[in-house]
Parts: sequence; structure tokens; C-alpha cells
Amino acid sequence: QVQLVESGGGLVQSGGSLRLSCAASGRTFSSNVMGWFRQAPGKEREFVAGINWSVGITDYADFVKGRFTISRDNAENTVYLQMNSLKPEDTAVYYCAVKTLGRMIRVDYRSYDYWGQGTQVTVSP
Repeated sequence: QVQLVESGGGLVQSGGSLRLSCAASGRTFSSNVMGWFRQAPGKEREFVAGINWSVGITDYADFVKGRFTISRDNAENTVYLQMNSLKPEDTAVYYCAVKTLGRMIRVDYRSYDYWGQGTQVTVSP
């Protein structure tokens, strides 16, 4: 089992920044890939960014490239999502997730095994 706890969400104006954190505990050695997803009301959960835990390879959805950065702190078992130049359309609940099988970053949320409780990000116009 892997437990994930997100933090750092909140309300920010358009153009502002937020930094999300995801602290992992439990069987963290089984965490091959960690990803950030988001879900807005009435929409499907979508991939935002992912990172390979061991080598640090990253991948991003096109709509966040150049604005968001995913990083990890292996010693702290924590993954971060730095979000800059936020837009109202970034408003959603953001979730971190762990994929235990394989080392490829996948955009399909069904490939991930463990999920945090989510943190709300609201961007005002």
C-alpha cells in the first residue's frame, strides 16, 4: 500500500502561481511513476504531468507545457507540481497518483494504482 497526501491548493488570480506537494508513505519503493491529474466538474480526469521516480524523466500534457514543472525529492518521498501563469481553465481538483507497474509514464489514469484525496485549485479571472 502507498498513501498519498496532497497539499498546496487554493485560490489564486489568473497569472499567479501555486506549488502542489504530494507526500508518499508506505511501500514507496514500489512507486515507479508518479503523476498529477486533474478533474474539473463535469469533465473526465486528465493527465497533467508525470515523473519517473528513479531517473527523473518527465512528461507533460500539452496544455501545461512551459507553465508547470513536476519535480521530486527522493529523500522526502515527495513530488511537487509548480504551476505558473495559471489560467481560469486550470481550475480543478488536482490529484497525485502512483503507478507501480512498469516505468513508462502513462496518461491514462487507469494505469495508476494509488491516489491521493485531491486538492482544489481555483483560478479567478
